[in-house]
Amino acid sequence: MKKNCSVAVATTSALAAEAAAEVAELGGNAVDCAVAASMLSINTQPGVCALAGGGFVAVWHPDKTPLTIDGNVAVPGKEMNSGYTPNRGLSIEMEYGGGIRTVVGGASVAVPGTLAALELASKSYGTLSWSDTLGPVIRATKQGFPLAEACRYYLSYSGKSIFSRSRDGFRALHGDDNALLKTGDKVIVPHLADSLSAIATEGAQIFYRGELAAKMADQVRDTGGTLTRADLADYQPVVRKSLSLDSSGWRIATNPPPAIGGAVLAAMLSSFEGPALHEWTGEAFARLVRVQQSALSYRKEHLDLADNVALAVDKLLQLAKTGRLLSRWSSASTVHTSAVDSDGLACAITASSGYGSGEMPENTGLWLNNCLGELELNRRGLDAGPPGSRLPSNMTPGIARNAHAVLAFGSPGADRITTALHQFLINHLQLGASLQDAIASPRLHLDVNATRPVLSMEPGIEVSGLDVETIRYASPNMYFGGVAAATRDTAGRLMAAADPRREGGIFVSGGARRATV
Repeated sequence: MKKNCSVAVATTSALAAEAAAEVAELGGNAVDCAVAASMLSINTQPGVCALAGGGFVAVWHPDKTPLTIDGNVAVPGKEMNSGYTPNRGLSIEMEYGGGIRTVVGGASVAVPGTLAALELASKSYGTLSWSDTLGPVIRATKQGFPLAEACRYYLSYSGKSIFSRSRDGFRALHGDDNALLKTGDKVIVPHLADSLSAIATEGAQIFYRGELAAKMADQVRDTGGTLTRADLADYQPVVRKSLSLDSSGWRIATNPPPAIGGAVLAAMLSSFEGPALHEWTGEAFARLVRVQQSALSYRKEHLDLADNVALAVDKLLQLAKTGRLLSRWSSASTVHTSAVDSDGLACAITASSGYGSGEMPENTGLWLNNCLGELELNRRGLDAGPPGSRLPSNMTPGIARNAHAVLAFGSPGADRITTALHQFLINHLQLGASLQDAIASPRLHLDVNATRPVLSMEPGIEVSGLDVETIRYASPNMYFGGVAAATRDTAGRLMAAADPRREGGIFVSGGARRATV
């Protein structure tokens, strides 16, 4: 009988880290632990994420090609009744994140894919049964879980306008006095544990072809959306060869097209290559800003609305490789888990449900996504394309490997995902900073979506020679993402680290098991 492998996991909360620990003790490998922690995070981070959204799973076995399971949301509308006229949803504005506009309601709901991708990863690469892997999340949702600080912060903006739209959703997030729960208060989402128990017993088919599918499709139809039972029944996760590149002596594998996040990260890494970087200087930070400007502007102008994303990505990577990308100066909510094990298997999972549609079919406990209405990522809006096509995504789970070590990484943070990961990888792979120091180091992000670029910086950064509007943060801030990384280093040691900017948790077999705040 094979001896259980050891595992290191970095994820979004102490509760999710405990789920990984429990599954590891049952004999689970890196994929089992990553799926267990992800399911826990997705279902216990109300507002920030939900199961009926989209996600990606990166898996790299040491003896095989790195792969990414695409479970991103898709455009709905298959076999829609010809006499049915959908509405345009409800456009709302929130002060969250400095002010955003999004579309909610049934019309904003895309075809969810997270669950299909996680089940495929579990069955293809895990060692435990699906029901054992889901045991921790079923127990947590049945007993109740504390409302996380990041969730409470977002719900302070969205609780009334979005998450009070359904009766069960309102009950989950409000006390007997109808006031929004506070950080640390116990949350019990009505019927969610029952839905998860059914999924554990019957598999994802109940979500896509069974009773839960019927309830989701009916809820969306009744609220003016286009999601149909045919959309759910036809949905399939897609296994793709990861987008790979060489950087700083490592082979890095990340999310391939039609997702765009991996390509943007690869372009940043290639563009930043040059003379060896020994420390951060004003000149080095200025070069980092120029790299962000070029890559993010290309994304905005050529990737977000591309009819052929793969072709546009090829051009981006060629420009970055030849140095021509830097010659141009052109004018959301996620959870992540990283895991590696002592056998060298690595897994990284990122999932999102947008800002949330506010729709929850009765007696399911399932909040539905608003990914069609997440306008800064899906710039085509409700008319995103033919039914079945994948929506744009900035999610970027990744894995890096050299001859002796392996690293799984990722981050939440909407359009800050790629910039956060780029700076983490520079710090860890090029400058040799420890996992925790590489994550905690100060970050900057250039927003190219405004009328003119705006540079946001944490304390400890000075930039030379740039004339750009600047926002200086007084302390490290969750705006700059929440990197979670796990590694088996050159000495065979397992380590994990979670971002101090955002509540997180880590677990290492026989070692650390703690929360970070």
